[in-house]
Amino acid sequence: MTRKLEELFDLPPSGTESEPTESTITTEQTRSQLAQIDATIDKIDAALPCVRDLDAGDRELDDLANKAQETFDDLMDLGMQVDSRYSAEIFAVAGTMLGHALSAKTAKLNKKLKMVDLQLKKMKQDQASKTDDEPMETAHGQVLSRNDLLERLIATRNQNDTKA
Repeated sequence: MTRKLEELFDLPPSGTESEPTESTITTEQTRSQLAQIDATIDKIDAALPCVRDLDAGDRELDDLANKAQETFDDLMDLGMQVDSRYSAEIFAVAGTMLGHALSAKTAKLNKKLKMVDLQLKKMKQDQASKTDDEPMETAHGQVLSRNDLLERLIATRNQNDTKA
């Protein structure tokens, strides 16, 4: 190889073996760095407040929606049985109860959508960090001399000619 090719591909000079440099990291150093990173992550996890009772919030919103719907049904029945002078106010309150039930259900759905959005963002971030740290292998290659390559090309051409 020529010196220019060696410089272009950052290869060691031909005829000499590459010697390990100071920038080469040993396995032990890598393990100690990973242990430090794990300890730091554990500290961060311990410092963050834990999110608890997510299901309790869902149950409470469901209970509120059910109570509001039951109250709506009761008020509608009552509005149908009383004098027409008083039924308008009862129906207005029944409509308000139905609005509360709808608000409770909407709040529950919004909460779930936010959780899904956060999970998707976390997955995207994890995937981005994974691709940054570990390069993906895109192709397999072999080191061939020019003559070997020419022989393979001629053999492939001959096989294609015999098939046609």
